[in-house]
Amino acid sequence: MTSALAASNGSGSVVYLLLAMLGIAVSAMLWDRLARIERSRGADGSREGSMMLVYAAALVGGLFGAKLAFLAAEGWSHWESWPALLSGKSITGALLGGYLSVEIAKHFLGITRTTGDRFAVLVPASIGIGRIGCMFAGCCAGVECADGWYAWRDADGHARVPTQAIESLFNLAFAAWSLLAFHRRWCEGNCFHVYLITYGIVRFSVEFVREREAILGPLGGYHFMAIALIALGAWRWRREKTPASLA
Repeated sequence: MTSALAASNGSGSVVYLLLAMLGIAVSAMLWDRLARIERSRGADGSREGSMMLVYAAALVGGLFGAKLAFLAAEGWSHWESWPALLSGKSITGALLGGYLSVEIAKHFLGITRTTGDRFAVLVPASIGIGRIGCMFAGCCAGVECADGWYAWRDADGHARVPTQAIESLFNLAFAAWSLLAFHRRWCEGNCFHVYLITYGIVRFSVEFVREREAILGPLGGYHFMAIALIALGAWRWRREKTPASLA
């Protein structure tokens, strides 16, 4: 989700935390709403308690994945900064860790039906809100660029590519599409896989204009995690065998 959370000021950190909490609250409300829709369609509501455990597993796995991905991708460049090591995390890692933990939880709980269509709504919604917090906190910054209407100014007044806004707009737009898809039953069982593919493509592209630690030519660690998201989404899409049409 971020390179080290180097907030430009204390108020920025507070806003970031408040928006992160808002994102979690919104995701919980969306989960409940989508569960009600599924029950209205005849889904078995007796296992909703188990589904809440799946939701909790996603949160825990996402937190662990976010931290591990940060440490793998760029933690080695922050060994002398404990605040950076403690606060740094990654959205790409959160998605990979959350996906793995959900699959593990479903296996032990005996849940065989797909749950991704719910996550396809609440995950991008919460990330879209969280990315707004990144702008206030001053993290996940884009590279310096020519000044213009599109540029975002950091705490030092430098014009930068608004990478946080780009990701926020994409995620909020995808959440809106997924909510519509859930109501109209488009891509049932595959909406989250569509998200993994499309977000992976967006993130891979945005990384070229974001401050990062390069490890192989122009590619940084998050480039490879974005590739992993695309590959995972495409593999799981094929396994679900739903129609290829997105609408």
